Amino acid sequence: MGDDHAAGRDRHDVRVQDTVAVALITSLSTLAAAALTGLVGAFSTRRQLAHQLTVARQESADRWATRRDELRRDAYVGFLSACDAAYRRLDRRWVEPGVDTATPGYDETYAAMRAVDEAYNLVLLEGPADVAAAGRSVLASLTTEYAEQRRLADEPGDAAVPLRDRHRERWLAAIEVRTNRRVAFVDVVRSVLGREE
Repeated sequence: MGDDHAAGRDRHDVRVQDTVAVALITSLSTLAAAALTGLVGAFSTRRQLAHQLTVARQESADRWATRRDELRRDAYVGFLSACDAAYRRLDRRWVEPGVDTATPGYDETYAAMRAVDEAYNLVLLEGPADVAAAGRSVLASLTTEYAEQRRLADEPGDAAVPLRDRHRERWLAAIEVRTNRRVAFVDVVRSVLGREE
């Protein structure tokens, strides 16, 4: 009977060992599965975060590009508006006799020219370089036309006759230069703002 009892204990020990082994294998499998799931989850989360970061950066870049384009457009429109005001003053000096002669050295046309210069400063800041160069050409043509008007007005002649009538060729040439420089500026601006037509 002692042998039966020892054999029973051995079988019991084997069953306990088998149970412990199965429990250990099950625990290790569960831990391995949990670790693998955690790694896959972490990798997936990392990919999602990287994608979200990329999307956020792109959206931020898009917002900045949109804001930059708005600032540029505002600067360009402001420059063109200042040019229009200066053109009106220059036109008035061409067609009306004795305009702006009350205060030598400073007049309404000069004030309009200063406004163009100030608007050009914004064009310089917003860029890019090709727009700034085209704007500089517009500004130079305005300055040249203004200086020529002042010189022509100081020449001897009938002050009651408008400059346009006394110097028709120069008036027409000034209008042509003015138009060409303005069109060139607008063409460059359109290409920069992505609205080539």
